Amino acid sequence: MFDLTPDEWTAIRLSLRIATVATLASLPLGILVALALARGKFWGKSLLDGFVHLPLVLPPVVTGYILLVLFGRRGPVGAFLDHTFGIVLSFRWTGAALACAVMGFPLMVRAIRLSIEGIDRRLEQAAGTLGAGRIASFVLVTLPLALPGVVVGAILCFAKALGEFGATITFVSNIPGETQTISAAIYSATQIPGGDAQAFRLTLIAVAVALLALVGSGLLERRARRSTGLAE
Repeated sequence: MFDLTPDEWTAIRLSLRIATVATLASLPLGILVALALARGKFWGKSLLDGFVHLPLVLPPVVTGYILLVLFGRRGPVGAFLDHTFGIVLSFRWTGAALACAVMGFPLMVRAIRLSIEGIDRRLEQAAGTLGAGRIASFVLVTLPLALPGVVVGAILCFAKALGEFGATITFVSNIPGETQTISAAIYSATQIPGGDAQAFRLTLIAVAVALLALVGSGLLERRARRSTGLAE
């Protein structure tokens, strides 16, 4: 019952790789956007906030279609990347990572933004009075204090990426060994006679990995809070 086939192992490894790449690649931008939304005062801030959270309210298939239009080989961004750098995202695992990053980005930004907003700004002002510039103040004061939110945001993005389906299958399809993640493999298993056992095995694995990620995020958050002196 729990003997996984080589194809199932491939889907699991691919899901973990895609989720990891999506999380690590989007983390720097997530921190910058969260900082801008938490501290910035500029025209279009509400628009940026809405744009960041748009994947949460849009049907995932719509998000995937937008990615296909923009980053497909004939899309404006996809054609530029293909002709200039030889990078093709559609129907590739890298495209799946892009789709997962887009879907997990709002959760990441929200967690980091709340963490930054909870920081006592007098600590940053004190660093400024000691001669630290904006960048130094951010690196030495703000970022360490926001570390619990960064950890939680990264793990929420990872968990979301691991279970992503709608945007991914629309943008990169369901190609075994290339773009077939756990969710896509479960979908395929439900479409064939006798595939219930495979779908059940992969579902249990998906639940276990997601639960492990959420429990791990709680443990890492508490550890980060202790290291930054924010623990109660």
